[in-house]
Amino acid sequence: MPTASLYRVGPLPVVAAILLMACEAESVQVFESPASLNAEPLELVVAVQSVRPHDRRAFTQGLLLVDGELYESTGQYGRSSIRRVNPRTGEVERRYDLPPDVFGEGLARVGERLYQLTWHRQQALIYDLESLDRLGTIPYSGQGWGLCFDSAYLVRSDGTERLFFHDPESFEVTRVVRVSLRGEPLARLNELECAEGWIYANVWRTDTIVRIDGQSGEVRAVIDASSLLTAEERPRFGVLNGIAYDPTAGTFLLTGKNWSKLFEVTFVERDRTPS
Repeated sequence: MPTASLYRVGPLPVVAAILLMACEAESVQVFESPASLNAEPLELVVAVQSVRPHDRRAFTQGLLLVDGELYESTGQYGRSSIRRVNPRTGEVERRYDLPPDVFGEGLARVGERLYQLTWHRQQALIYDLESLDRLGTIPYSGQGWGLCFDSAYLVRSDGTERLFFHDPESFEVTRVVRVSLRGEPLARLNELECAEGWIYANVWRTDTIVRIDGQSGEVRAVIDASSLLTAEERPRFGVLNGIAYDPTAGTFLLTGKNWSKLFEVTFVERDRTPS
């Protein structure tokens, strides 16, 4: 990995951002799933294995489990942070607060470093995994929503139907994939989790998670998570947003913005037995 001194410290200038976007448009291939690949996706639901406490003040933007420790990125201006959390008790063990003019977004781990996106600032913030000390920043073009690491590339969403595959050292975009569901573009892709060879994404403002083929962009499964909270439990703006995979247990941890609960779940096929 490059040293922290190689990263740009200030905001990416507007002219540079425009040039970078133009270069990406000319040099990066955008892959769209052929119509022949758009098979009917599996319909899955969540099966809750356990329910745990979650800080309801956390406007969750990214969730990540590393060696039994839960890392979380939170958003909103003046309230954004990165934190290490006990996944059983919800206790915040270590925390770094972002400047009040920075809106935190998706979170991913590469080796001993954490990468946190920012919404409009066009910078990824880089931290030491253990101490959460800030190491530097690296620029990118466009909005930052969700982020995950597929063992080769950092995958970023920007609220559209596109997924951007970044080189983890330079953060250069190497590939763009357009996500489709039943042959139609699927936009509002938000928090991401790379797990089990798939890319899982929250669909913003819904209780839906999709399982995406990272090569074709095709949605292979649609997961209904609407059963997690009752109407009375759901915060006013508390949409589902937070997916962390536990490879030891083979389960997922799910939460949402300002939710008071963290759910350990598996994804199972919907029961079609007539009632």
